[in-house]
Amino acid sequence: MSTALQLVQKQLNGLILGKNQVLDLVLTCVLAKGHLLLEDVPGVGKTTLATGLAAVLGLTYQRVQFTNDMLPSDLLGVNVFHPQEARFTFHQGPVFNQFLLADEINRASPKVQSALLEAMEEGQVSVDGTTYTLPKPFMVIATQNPTEQLGTFPLPESQLDRFMMRLSLGYPVAQAEKFLYAHGDRRQLLPKLQAALNSADLQTLQQQVQQVQANEAVADYVYRLVQETRKPGMFVLGLSPRSGLAIIAAAKAWAFLQQRQFVIPEDIQAVFPSVANHRLHSLQSNVSVDQLLQKIIKHVVVA
Repeated sequence: MSTALQLVQKQLNGLILGKNQVLDLVLTCVLAKGHLLLEDVPGVGKTTLATGLAAVLGLTYQRVQFTNDMLPSDLLGVNVFHPQEARFTFHQGPVFNQFLLADEINRASPKVQSALLEAMEEGQVSVDGTTYTLPKPFMVIATQNPTEQLGTFPLPESQLDRFMMRLSLGYPVAQAEKFLYAHGDRRQLLPKLQAALNSADLQTLQQQVQQVQANEAVADYVYRLVQETRKPGMFVLGLSPRSGLAIIAAAKAWAFLQQRQFVIPEDIQAVFPSVANHRLHSLQSNVSVDQLLQKIIKHVVVA
């Protein structure tokens, strides 16, 4: 692993205490060119994590607070008419940053949510018939609070499918929470973070991740995991081939973080729940999606 990537890990672990594995999954998503959905209760550090991640990666960054009166133009940008020159000029919106934090994304209307679809999938946006290319690398981290129902619009399956992973920070471990109370809000550390990478460095790392080898045995294992989710009685719908590709991409990035140039079954198992959990709906009212995914991992034999 590069020294720069180690510095990224060190700074993030110092910012968000006691969540090393979750933070490694966040970095995995970044290295795999994925978008990330952070779903958790308020006040556990979702926004702090996103802000800190943009800072240590050295990317242009903007946070957008999603509200129910937001318009697509508030996100994408708008054409402004100049009467003296009798022409329109396009004023770019917040989406034209390398790193976009969509805070409380489920508070925006479906029309605004759908405005992100093209950006997340194609790396471009279309406004008034003209297509504009977004900067590279481009990443969306969206947050939502599952306990808040009033004034929210649940993300449709098509939007959820554009996120490579869904992660939850959860409450801090006891020692970390006591440290927080004794030493203050971790947000005070944000101005002290140093950019360990820049956009070119990150794209180089992402290209190296794509060179990590996943052989036929690994592909077969992922296929059997995906097939297991399609069996009757577990989920409303099973995972799609796009989900399987996301599992492979995430596993390559996880292997890269473990300083390996090839994927092993343990890499698949490490990323599988985070890639799959937001794409599935349990048919069993007393069993969560995450519990079912753990059962699948135990049930599907590694060949």
